[in-house]
Amino acid sequence: MKTNKKKLVAICLIILCISLQVMNVFASEYVTLKYGSRGYEVVRLQKALISKGFLKDSADGIFGPITKKAVMEFQKSVHITVDGIAGKQTQSRLYANTPVSRGINTSTNQYSKDLYWMSRIIHAEAGAEPYKGKVAVGNVILNRVKSSEFPNTVYNVIFDYYKGIPQFSPVAEGTIYNTPSEESIQAAKDALNGVRPVGSAEYFFNPDKSAAKWIVQNKTYVTRIGDHVFYK
Repeated sequence: MKTNKKKLVAICLIILCISLQVMNVFASEYVTLKYGSRGYEVVRLQKALISKGFLKDSADGIFGPITKKAVMEFQKSVHITVDGIAGKQTQSRLYANTPVSRGINTSTNQYSKDLYWMSRIIHAEAGAEPYKGKVAVGNVILNRVKSSEFPNTVYNVIFDYYKGIPQFSPVAEGTIYNTPSEESIQAAKDALNGVRPVGSAEYFFNPDKSAAKWIVQNKTYVTRIGDHVFYK
């Protein structure tokens, strides 16, 4: 009889632990997003707003005034508190029946490898650039990963060669192996989480150091950030 009671208690404890874990998952599903927020969750929010017609800009992962206005318009349309802050209520209503893309990496080990090399190419190529310019370099790397014209991994894009010449000068110079700064690491994380300050750009260069005639003549100018110009 005592043995049965012990088994019953053990089963109840297991059920309680599972319930608490499930509750924690649902509790952490929504991260409050507001003006100044950035990262993948903002990209997710922006994509949902775009799909429902409240936002026309691209999903750049930066919660600025345009995104705030779009959130307020959505809140107004579904008759909830209009404050421009995307909390649990706003997100649960917004994400209802909205397909969500979870990003480029699904493996923890792969993410760690991608972060390792991404932070190094960012530091080597854009160590002296503004933060947005650092993220932009990561943006370009990931655009190449997704393009059929380039290799399909972060590592292989960075170490890609064309006619025996590295696509990125830090590979030839050896600076790709330098330890990245904390800012470069954070920029790599933002890029991997979907922040896209240069949209679909696949090329960049410093016009003070290179003419890059082929890029200028064959690609479309996107923008300039710091010393780098970006093309798609």
